[in-house]
Amino acid sequence: MTPLPEKGIPFNGNRQPMRYYKQAVFIGVLAAVLLWGSTSLITSIAYLRQTTQIKSLLPLSHSQFRSADPSAPVHVAEPKYPLSQTIDSKIRLNYSLIRENTFAPSTKQVQWIKEPTSILNDKGTYVLKDDNEYLIKSIVDEDYQISLFNDTSFVYGGIEYDIESLVASPDLSKAVLRTNATHNWRWSTFALYWVLDVKKKTIEPILNDDTESKIATFKWSPTSQQIAYIKDNNVYIKDLPTGSVDQVTYDGGAELFYGKPDWVYEEEVFGDDIVLWWSPQGDKVAFLKTNDTLVPEYSIPYFVQDDKKYEDYPEFRNIKYPKAGYPNPKVELLIYQSKEEGISTSDITTVGTIGDDLLITEVAWVSDDFLLVKTSNRKSDLLEVHLVDAITSKSKLIRTHYAEDSWFEISSNTVFVPKNESQGFADDGYIDTIVVDGFNHLGYFSPPDATKPIVLTKGQWEVVDGVASYDYIKNEIYFTATKKSAIERHIYSVNLLEAIENSKVVPKLKNVTDDSQVGWYLGTFSSGSRYLLLNYRGPEAPYQKLVDLHKNGVTIKVLEDNKELIRTLEDYAIPENNYQIVTLGVDESTGEEIKAHAIETLPLNFDESRKYPVLFFVYGGPGSQTVSTRFSVSFSQAIAAQLDAIVVTVDGRGTGYNNLNSEIGSQFKFCVRDQLGYFEPRDQITAAKIWSSKPYVDSSKIAIWGWSYGGFLTLKTLETDSIDHVFSYGMSVAPVTKWKLYDSIYTERYMSTPQENPSGYETASIHDFSNFKNVTRFMVAHGSGDDNVHFQNSLKLIDQFNLNTIENFDFYIFPDSDHSISYHNGNVVVYDRLLSWLGKAFGGDYE
Repeated sequence: MTPLPEKGIPFNGNRQPMRYYKQAVFIGVLAAVLLWGSTSLITSIAYLRQTTQIKSLLPLSHSQFRSADPSAPVHVAEPKYPLSQTIDSKIRLNYSLIRENTFAPSTKQVQWIKEPTSILNDKGTYVLKDDNEYLIKSIVDEDYQISLFNDTSFVYGGIEYDIESLVASPDLSKAVLRTNATHNWRWSTFALYWVLDVKKKTIEPILNDDTESKIATFKWSPTSQQIAYIKDNNVYIKDLPTGSVDQVTYDGGAELFYGKPDWVYEEEVFGDDIVLWWSPQGDKVAFLKTNDTLVPEYSIPYFVQDDKKYEDYPEFRNIKYPKAGYPNPKVELLIYQSKEEGISTSDITTVGTIGDDLLITEVAWVSDDFLLVKTSNRKSDLLEVHLVDAITSKSKLIRTHYAEDSWFEISSNTVFVPKNESQGFADDGYIDTIVVDGFNHLGYFSPPDATKPIVLTKGQWEVVDGVASYDYIKNEIYFTATKKSAIERHIYSVNLLEAIENSKVVPKLKNVTDDSQVGWYLGTFSSGSRYLLLNYRGPEAPYQKLVDLHKNGVTIKVLEDNKELIRTLEDYAIPENNYQIVTLGVDESTGEEIKAHAIETLPLNFDESRKYPVLFFVYGGPGSQTVSTRFSVSFSQAIAAQLDAIVVTVDGRGTGYNNLNSEIGSQFKFCVRDQLGYFEPRDQITAAKIWSSKPYVDSSKIAIWGWSYGGFLTLKTLETDSIDHVFSYGMSVAPVTKWKLYDSIYTERYMSTPQENPSGYETASIHDFSNFKNVTRFMVAHGSGDDNVHFQNSLKLIDQFNLNTIENFDFYIFPDSDHSISYHNGNVVVYDRLLSWLGKAFGGDYE
């Protein structure tokens, strides 16, 4: 389950860890490291969306079962309110403008290339789609240019195919093109894949002469000579020089997945459509076997699909979906070396203490012959780290960690540091995410079977997403962190050699971005980690620039300044976000005041002598964050402008990154362990009481709304608000209503299993219906095709409403829509409904 930022928050790309070495004797090892994972994704401009996006539990813009109907009408009706459409000659913000991407920042899509030549000379090469041509360019050499392909489509067998993405081979001699993709789940698709020979300009299907069968996904080998791909849940390896195909597994199917995750592993563990890893030298492949035989099925009905077999009957799609307490998939790590040697299975299930009911949460090569594998138990409070010999498949348990009254988050960003005695590295090692006093930090382990790390960072702040990049020349580790503020992101570095030389002292942090100024920064690094694509994301209009880290961060070039967006913003009257710190009472354990970050968005022409309605926008999931300094023109601001209302967001207990409470520390997040829905609604009620006492607030018109976990928190707040009755209205979209109905890996991480914590599951669910009658009115909306938070949640809720004679609510069903509610124009309509319904509530229509 992932947080749901508001519509209007720009999408953020992934970073890529890079490698670079100095000594010639070191080049062979480094070349393998560079080639390993050197695939670069080049997504066509037509396929990319430089738009605002909703990141809900499942932020897809189409049905899970069929593609969305492109001919569906676009309904853009807005509720009419008696407000001036201009303010001081500026146009008043309305949600139609956001929907039309009027305020979407422009972003240059730069994909760094890890060429072997960058070992000696980092030119900062990257792929750019310029008009209809895919080009490889260099930051430092304007004349350096290689054309990969000069079109957005091609013809094969008399049929034209539109290119949706292009992935270059590590040596840039070939590329894989994707066409005709059909989306499956959050990350996965089925598509036709083609091999482009860059020099010959020839294109052939990966499946040789088969141009009709789709495959799930693929991955380049580090040598560029092979492609591993997944078809019908089996692993295949194609040798490009000969065209021969080696089928590695044979019994994949509806219940056995090889190299591809099942639904829950894709959604909750890897966030990817492939679980296959080439060794650095490309002579071995490790992959997961996922056995869903014991996992119960959930059937999703589809009622309004245009291409059903029988027009007047619904169709059903069965998903192996493990709900909390039910059998999980059985996962194993398999290693393949050659057709002659076959497949071997790692013994991690017998070496560790967890047994076979484990989760495999990370797999990383830490040399060409050894893999680091992380496993955890179902409730994620026991973490075991194994070192697996790829030749013998034997594993060694090297670390065991216990989380007391907390949990381990899934990390997948281990960075291998090969042995290099000339630079002070006596053994191979790796940099990993470690937990220090409840906060995520970095540690260096060497040799790979070391049980204790050299601590690289420490403090009441978080390293976000592990290592961003490692410079093997300067031995500098780059990362993003919340050291300055939880609601900001800045890039820092530490020197690994300095840390090794003085291992008893945590090394001094160096600023890459200026954390004396408010900012939200993201960065991706060139292959040698010399050049940084610095993405400034707020609070002002975003920009992108390239900097040279070997020259003290001097700016080489500004790629995008968003001057057009800045000019556009000048034409509109947009409510401002005011950042605040609120006190939510006193912590019973420490006696410390509970401080939390908040945003207050005031209406245009705010007048303190007036009384305004207030809407609380919530998400609130464990470890999530909604309050941030990222730039956006959001739904909250549209509500403030259109409805003349105040919108407030408070990241209360259970959310992540809070560093305002020195005594409470990480328990600000972990206090919700085994009791979801206890602290979160109480913090929202406390915050609402604070606002209700303000002289400019109409205390009779305070509402709350959220989507996904925010939908659950909305309902839980209305249920809990039985004493002060501070909330009069609520809007809940796609809510979890019973945690036994949600997937096992997410739910048990925070709640343990229902068998271990039955009372916790009961109180965490929506179960006390007495106070809903005291709410003036509320609404619930859900997509009937939701594969993530099943429609069953809302039906169970409605059934209880019926049994308890609760009638003061509105219920909206979106046929066949998944969790994003986007099928057949659903996303347009659901936001129109939210605006219209809230306008009626604040206008007194429901009183």
